[in-house]
Amino acid sequence: LAKFFQKRGFKVAMVQLDVWRPAAYEQLKQLGAKINVPVFGNPSEKNPAKIWEQFQDAMQTKEFRDVDVLIVDTAGRDALSDELIQELSEINSLVKPHETLLVMGADVGQAAEKQAQAFHDTVNVTGVIITKLDGTAKGGGALVACSITDAPVKFIGVGERIDDLEEFKPKNFVSRLLGMGDLETLLEKAKEAIDEDQAEDLGRKMLKGEFNLIDLYQQMEAMSKMGPLGKIMEMIPGMGQLKLPKEALKVQEDKLKRWKHMMNSMTKDELEDPEKVTGSRAERVARGSGTSVSEVRELIKQYKQSKKLMKMLKGGSERNMQKLMQKFQSGQVKFR
Repeated sequence: LAKFFQKRGFKVAMVQLDVWRPAAYEQLKQLGAKINVPVFGNPSEKNPAKIWEQFQDAMQTKEFRDVDVLIVDTAGRDALSDELIQELSEINSLVKPHETLLVMGADVGQAAEKQAQAFHDTVNVTGVIITKLDGTAKGGGALVACSITDAPVKFIGVGERIDDLEEFKPKNFVSRLLGMGDLETLLEKAKEAIDEDQAEDLGRKMLKGEFNLIDLYQQMEAMSKMGPLGKIMEMIPGMGQLKLPKEALKVQEDKLKRWKHMMNSMTKDELEDPEKVTGSRAERVARGSGTSVSEVRELIKQYKQSKKLMKMLKGGSERNMQKLMQKFQSGQVKFR
């Protein structure tokens, strides 16, 4: 959630008031460090109200001064005890939040109704975040929670990565649920991951047939920012219905990672002219990347094949397109 606001230009900070879960502060501190967002907490203090009181002094420091969005993390429970209800009520009175978000897993099931009602009666829920939507559960119970609290779904969690929180859009959600893809979200992710100038430069190079491994590496980096291969495929209309085995997708993802290791073991000269990577050079790259010579050769072969396609498309003539289609149909062009 902090990353979502940070990407939109807001100065964000977090406060940890969960005094029940072991290492709650350490975990949030670690996550905050990954995205350069400050986190306040006191793991030795077991009273959330006192931690909040201590934070008032911290707000005068450079780290927490002039914050646009302050996210306060509180204790979560499958069932609310009287003690937790009292604690949440006290925190709510002290913090006076503009938004109170209830986070529920998509797999919560029938317990959602009672849980949502108890939270809403205590702190007046204004929005819901549904997590774990990358699993088999579809979030039916969590949607019941929205009905009970009369609060809209604000965000959905579609994975464990920091970037796997998406703004909830009903039309897109239903479309992906039915296997019809979600092009809008895919394009948003692509826009965030791919540098516009870099993309234009690559387009010009491809049209001239000047594509090299540096360009391939940059594209692979951009793809990895967009998320796992399986999630990207789910957003492409028609691809979500294919239900490709997770094992097959993992093989492809692992292959891309190994290719990146190989490219990291090459010199700038080799990246710009991959056809130089033969013999002893291929052996050196394999040793440096922890791969085999045959894998290095496969990468170079794939590169040559891609470059050949670029040359065939150069000029966009009908004859070139016909030749390309014939190669696809005969199985001469293969993507592994």
